[in-house]
Amino acid sequence: MVIILKKLKVLLICLFLFPLNVLAYSDFIIPGGETLGIEIESDGIMVIGFYQINGKYNKGNPVIKSGDYIIAVEGISISNVTELTSVIEDNVDKGFVNVTYKRNNKTNISKLELIKDEGIYKTGLYVKDSITGIGTLTYIDPETKIFGALGHEIVESNTKNIVEIKSGIIFKNFITGIDKSMNGVPGSKNAKFYYDTVYGEIFKNTNVGIYGSYEASLPSKKLYEVAEPDEVKVGDATIYTVLDGETVDEYKIRITSINETANVKNISFVIEDEELLNKTGGVVQGMSGSPIIQNYKIIGAVTHVVIDNPTNGYGIFITTMLEGGEK
Repeated sequence: MVIILKKLKVLLICLFLFPLNVLAYSDFIIPGGETLGIEIESDGIMVIGFYQINGKYNKGNPVIKSGDYIIAVEGISISNVTELTSVIEDNVDKGFVNVTYKRNNKTNISKLELIKDEGIYKTGLYVKDSITGIGTLTYIDPETKIFGALGHEIVESNTKNIVEIKSGIIFKNFITGIDKSMNGVPGSKNAKFYYDTVYGEIFKNTNVGIYGSYEASLPSKKLYEVAEPDEVKVGDATIYTVLDGETVDEYKIRITSINETANVKNISFVIEDEELLNKTGGVVQGMSGSPIIQNYKIIGAVTHVVIDNPTNGYGIFITTMLEGGEK
């Protein structure tokens, strides 16, 4: 009996010494609201579509599909469109090239014919190697200097597929105007990019946000406590976002419902701030990632607009974003 009690005592000590769940993010974080320029380089050359040559599509054998990532041609690794073009030009005399590509994390090889049309050899592929856009910074963790933005993934506009990234940056952005949202037509922020003023590097593109290392000086801002999902309530709240230049302002919203089981659309809200409605007509593209504040805590970020009624939108829990940012 004594031996059993000693073993039980040791087991209890071990449970206290090794907690079951340890989170890497801080309890207090720096709120965002700043509009960012975002540029990412894909992990391979994205195939985004096809065009006809002499009345036919050229998709290779086996067939290359939109959404595939070309990673090598004739066994030579490539990382951008310039390198792709160069290797193809070196092999035009053969009349074809062997293309290595990724699909669903599997590597395949396809024989792609090079078709001569009006004296020019063509592949029939539309491709791109990078994407540039704007979004809103959600938070910076002051301890780890990890930042989170958008609250959703970056997708390629033609294929609608999430972009597999090799690298990326966030940089200075200056809002020059707003195209207002209307029922059925979401508006957008218009911006001037300052590529030479880089704030950080992107290391991850996920369905709950983009993440990276913030390398500029940390903004001098009040820290906000992180709210747990069960602390989020129906009622008044605010969002931080930029509508002109670089100035982050606070605008009133009302949370109308909460869904703790959804992956991304956890918070439903309606914009009530007259200034915001007059300038934007509601939620606009480029506002994704705007932090949501309630009861002096950061509770989430704006992610989506309701297209048929852009005064309404959705948000994601901040804890979901923070967990997604953990390396």
